[in-house]
Amino acid sequence: MDATETTEEIQDVRRRLRTLTDRAEIADLLDRYLRSLDDGVIDDAWGRAFHTEDVTARMPVGTVQGREAVVDRVRRGMALFDRTVHLGTNAVIEVDGDRATARGAQLSTHVLADGTPGVFVSAGHTDTELTRTADGWRISATTLTVVWTRGTPPRLPEDIAPAPGTAGR
Repeated sequence: MDATETTEEIQDVRRRLRTLTDRAEIADLLDRYLRSLDDGVIDDAWGRAFHTEDVTARMPVGTVQGREAVVDRVRRGMALFDRTVHLGTNAVIEVDGDRATARGAQLSTHVLADGTPGVFVSAGHTDTELTRTADGWRISATTLTVVWTRGTPPRLPEDIAPAPGTAGR
């Protein structure tokens, strides 16, 4: 084996290790994000921990642009529930330098804050774009697509409307 082959092998190992590390960091970010929804502390620090400043979030309750808008919408949305459990799985993560995408399944169970008996369950998938920042990986765009629901959904405030085409799912 000559020095050139050794250098190429070392570079290949470094690239592969970086990709594996990036994928692990992204998976951890996505897991911590879902868990944070159940913890219920949705504030500016929460927004900085998970999102870029210019994040776009497409949710069943509408699309918002910018970290402050996401924090506000998620805080208000989560206030509709007394307790929740969010599960994410089967994430397929693709890394390309300082950008990445992830697609995973999501199952969310909610106990409504208004005392409605039973639970509201939604299932679907998330498509997420991520950017490497000085503080680590952050969500730069995300879309939650609900495929099915069971139970009584929350009564939404007038200023939070479902996204077009999502009613009745």
